Amino acid sequence: MAEKKAVPTFDGIMHDLKNGDFAPIYILMGDESYYIDRISNYIQNNVLPADQQAFDQTVVFGADVSASQIADLAMQFPMMAPRRVIIVKEAQGLRSLDKLEHYAQKPQPKTLLVICYKNGTINRRSKFVSAVEKNGVVFESKKLRDWQLPGHIRSYLQSKKVSIDDKSASMIAENVGADLNRLYSELDKLVISLPENDRRVTPEMVEKNIGVSKDYNSFELRDAIVNRNVLKANRIIKYFDNNPKAGSLYSFLPLLFSYFQNLMLAYYAPNRTDQNALASYLDLKSVWGVKDYLTGLRNYTGKKTLQILQKLREIDAKSKGLDNPSTSSGDLMKELIFFILH
Repeated sequence: MAEKKAVPTFDGIMHDLKNGDFAPIYILMGDESYYIDRISNYIQNNVLPADQQAFDQTVVFGADVSASQIADLAMQFPMMAPRRVIIVKEAQGLRSLDKLEHYAQKPQPKTLLVICYKNGTINRRSKFVSAVEKNGVVFESKKLRDWQLPGHIRSYLQSKKVSIDDKSASMIAENVGADLNRLYSELDKLVISLPENDRRVTPEMVEKNIGVSKDYNSFELRDAIVNRNVLKANRIIKYFDNNPKAGSLYSFLPLLFSYFQNLMLAYYAPNRTDQNALASYLDLKSVWGVKDYLTGLRNYTGKKTLQILQKLREIDAKSKGLDNPSTSSGDLMKELIFFILH
């Protein structure tokens, strides 16, 4: 039985390109443009030297060419370079992509053809994609989920030898969102602003450089709920209702659901008094996070925790319009917080 090919990753593709290991044809597609641009720009700027690009490199846009014209370009032999490079940008504007199927089944070995298809994907069951999967590389660039952002922010900053606390990472994730071009731009500005002798990102720096309040954010709302601080929670919810850009129902629902889901699990932990054992049971990265669950075990019964999880699911459905003809997101926020704290 033939061995199944590994799913191409951004790091894997970049590693191969930098080592001169080129595939004859690439499909770069998906909702996250950042990785598509990084790969295609590297190919455009580095595969051929500048003096060879004029003769043997062609960049076209999907709306300006046909599939048959792309195939004709790709079938031509290089004039002065060891290979030709054909880059099709905004390929989502190209009609009848399936007409490239015949070329993809037997691509010109001296051509490197790159199809950049943004804001969506090509049907993986199409014969064109199947042919490229067999003879080249198909890479899907996916948007990060909201819950993945804080960890992604930490990893990116660690690569720059910069540390960040959980609150600061949550503040950035909530305020900037999953647009990686904007996210990395904001993180790079933060890194530049750090003094050489203190490479840590703090909530105060996030507030100063990115413009998100260190006192009114989803992380602080979670803290107020964990500690059943009714006054603080209501103050934050009122601020969110008056300043939708500062925080919204959609930003803190995943955060609260994750917390109460873990709190429910904590009730089943064989040893709830040992911090290390509880951290291991909940698969937490550090013992530091255990204190919130120990506080939650004191402030919420198992029955109340289960009811809160059910309420969170209900509010999530209502926020998406299910069984909710008119209630605003602000009123849903207030309804949820009142239920949790009372």
